[in-house]
Amino acid sequence: MTLDPAPRRGANALSLRIPEPKARPGELLDFGNLRLSDAGVVERPPIDVEAREVRDLSFALIRVLDDEGRALGPWTPSLTVDALGRALETMMLTRALDDRMYRAQRQGKTSFYMKCRGEEAVAVGQALALAPDDMCFPTYRQQGLLVARGYPLVEMMNQVLSNARDPLKGRQLPVLYSSREYGFFSISGNLGTQFSQAVGWAMASAYKGDHKIAAAWIGDGSTAEGDFHHALTFASVYRAPVVLNVVNNQWAISSFHGIAGDADAPFASRAIGYGLPALRVDGNDLLAVYAATAWAVERARANLGATLIEHVTYRAEGHSTSDDPSQYRPAEEAAAWPLGDPIARLKKHLIALSQWSEDEHVALEKHLIEVVRAAGKEAESHGTLSAGSRPSIATMFEDVYKEPPWHLREQRQQLGV
Repeated sequence: MTLDPAPRRGANALSLRIPEPKARPGELLDFGNLRLSDAGVVERPPIDVEAREVRDLSFALIRVLDDEGRALGPWTPSLTVDALGRALETMMLTRALDDRMYRAQRQGKTSFYMKCRGEEAVAVGQALALAPDDMCFPTYRQQGLLVARGYPLVEMMNQVLSNARDPLKGRQLPVLYSSREYGFFSISGNLGTQFSQAVGWAMASAYKGDHKIAAAWIGDGSTAEGDFHHALTFASVYRAPVVLNVVNNQWAISSFHGIAGDADAPFASRAIGYGLPALRVDGNDLLAVYAATAWAVERARANLGATLIEHVTYRAEGHSTSDDPSQYRPAEEAAAWPLGDPIARLKKHLIALSQWSEDEHVALEKHLIEVVRAAGKEAESHGTLSAGSRPSIATMFEDVYKEPPWHLREQRQQLGV
């Protein structure tokens, strides 16, 4: 006996959806896919709220600063003018550093560089909300974390230039920084691993009864990797004290964010299935970034578990010095980004408070360029990729084993180092 198969209904052939960005080079700009909320309209729940009660925060957009530079709504943080001024200076210093290192790469002094222009508020705003000894698991666009924590610019440049003073002794690509002292975990080029490692670190901190939490960052493209889902599973099950950040800068190299699954639902909404609260925040609004992060940090410290934060921002430059964004997106797209530039927006806010001026801003910008120039000259005095000294070959035998095995001792003797 056989069952009768179901009849084929309809004559339409099956088709596959291939997500495409709204505009390619030479086409009219279209940001109609963005899900925006007005500044000040999104409610701020208490930190002990149940995740299921704040699902709408995965689809709304937390914004504090309006187009006039005014801070509005319940997410407005109680940051002092001094703190805001220091945040502005840190973002400007990070941008000046980027510009200097970009030129160094073009001059052949380093092999590779990646700028964070347009995304500075993410790292700097979150650094304000985290304690100095909280461990950060960043991507290669969170150099603002190191700048905010006071890591020496010369040390960063030494690593980028691959010279004899490189603190990582030539064992990492330029911009893949690492500093245990400054709570900056080694950057992995495969970004998804940062989430898994951060959750594991946070679990260990909680298991030991420590007070430190972890924070991790990945890009929108990495949400399509298995590490993202593994991390959310463990973070949910064990209530790991960790803040998990998705920096949605619209492009994963040349693939737009829809390829990773953002066409139908925001990345933040993926937390819903794991029972985790999620916030979707204006990543170019430093006040909103700080407020959302402070909420998640307070929740983690209260043993209420992890929070996923999606930062909606824009990568204003190419993916790296090896990338040409004019090949896959309109040249005008960065300037037309609806959420603006993070530095310009915070400057406008401080001016609106009568605590800043255009002249002061120009003067600070010139001063920071000089600070970076002086640091660059000092770093280059120790060598660059194309000239000068490099880490000793002897360092390849160091910092791996506590007691070097016999065959490595023998190889080192043969080399005479």
